[in-house]
Amino acid sequence: MILDPFYLVVDSAAWIERLVPLGVKLVQLRVKDRSLSDIRADIQRAKAVCEAHGCQLVVNDYWRLAIEEGCDFVHLGQEDLAAADLAAIRQAGLKLGLSTHDEAELAVALAARPDYIALGPIYPTILKAMPWAPQGLDRLHDWKSRIGSLPLVAIGGLTVERLAGVFENGADSAAVVTDITRNSDPERRTLEWIAATRQRGTT
Repeated sequence: MILDPFYLVVDSAAWIERLVPLGVKLVQLRVKDRSLSDIRADIQRAKAVCEAHGCQLVVNDYWRLAIEEGCDFVHLGQEDLAAADLAAIRQAGLKLGLSTHDEAELAVALAARPDYIALGPIYPTILKAMPWAPQGLDRLHDWKSRIGSLPLVAIGGLTVERLAGVFENGADSAAVVTDITRNSDPERRTLEWIAATRQRGTT
């Protein structure tokens, strides 16, 4: 499986409606602390936009809703993975992405036979409090050597200016949250990310 090198992560369908039409081809909807009905509505809105613009939608955590709404990708953290019904996810035809932060989590993730592995945070991040120190580029390189052809997603503290080092050390896709959503001009920054990652794909 090939992932788009630019992986946008946002917390609402409103962001997807705003940014996906600019040319985003891979986006994760990561919604927290809202009712299931609200999350379902956001998934439905996001799915409609993504289908209209040829963008792959990844639903974070809510694998049951992803199945019910006919989505094609779900991303799970380690706690969610422990509680998820992997057989049901596979039977529904959903692809699976998993987060990892250390050796033990990588072993657990690989045993689940995911479609991609994410490693983070690569750099310090302001998104949320992290119990893990920044992984750095050396760890990213090590992870890629272990997982081989399985796509590797780098996340945490990434900027356009840091992309070269991330890709040179084995990442197949770079996930971004705050560098876009907290930018004073999210649309302009999104276009910068698209241009930078598309350039990588042609080199």
